[in-house]
Amino acid sequence: MQFADVKNDIAFRKVFGNENRKETLISFLNAVLAFRGKQKIVAVKIMNPYQLPKLRGGKVSIIDVKATDQIGRNYIVEMQVGELDGFAKRVLYYFSKSYSEQIKRGDFYRKLNPIIFIGILDFTFTINANYISRHQIRDVETHEQSLKDVEFNFIELPKFNKELHALETLTEKWIYFIKNAENLDVIPDNIDDEGLKNAYEDANKHTWTHEELEAYDYVFMREEDERAKFDQAEKKGKAQEKIEIAKTMLADGETNEKIAKYTGLSLEEIEALRGAL
Repeated sequence: MQFADVKNDIAFRKVFGNENRKETLISFLNAVLAFRGKQKIVAVKIMNPYQLPKLRGGKVSIIDVKATDQIGRNYIVEMQVGELDGFAKRVLYYFSKSYSEQIKRGDFYRKLNPIIFIGILDFTFTINANYISRHQIRDVETHEQSLKDVEFNFIELPKFNKELHALETLTEKWIYFIKNAENLDVIPDNIDDEGLKNAYEDANKHTWTHEELEAYDYVFMREEDERAKFDQAEKKGKAQEKIEIAKTMLADGETNEKIAKYTGLSLEEIEALRGAL
């Protein structure tokens, strides 16, 4: 077997947005949200099921998995690989928009159902030492939860460091799968949950179509291009910052040698700046 990197958009949606394998998403949600007893999810409706994006003549659209359970609770499951500027505000905006769009103007507010956001992050976001953190709206003194429709959950993959042999709970096995599946060549022996087992099977690239494999590779290439653009912009920004520092030091009458020491610019570059002032 050759498992896909589940953090890839195509693989992520294929695993968690599969209408024919809803038990996969059900298992994952119950595990990471610690739902038991009456809280437990037994059925889901996937609102934006997995569809292979068209690569010709358009961009790959990034689609998060959205679902509703048997009692009307809504779920947004999002995979975020890179740390974006303003990520926290984007999450709030996305959540608020999804919440308000449940009803139309003139509808009763009581028709609004809870939304639970689950962000799987390939970077650290909170100061919580645990790899899963749960955020709700509560009274800071009494801890009363009067506003119950809002919940954010963040799974920070860098904080999860358990080895395969040390996995105990289904939650740990799920997080291990998301973080490490691409490095495995067989389904681990300790997987006895049907949903998780299905996830491994759907992540097996040997069962994918040519079009799915092409889309999977395309997403990786696009991500590399975006990363290269960011790195280039960052380098340009640092270079410009050095030039501004050099100009200030030149105006203060500093020597070329001292400016070179503090900025890293060459003597030739500094002399050219001096001549341009």
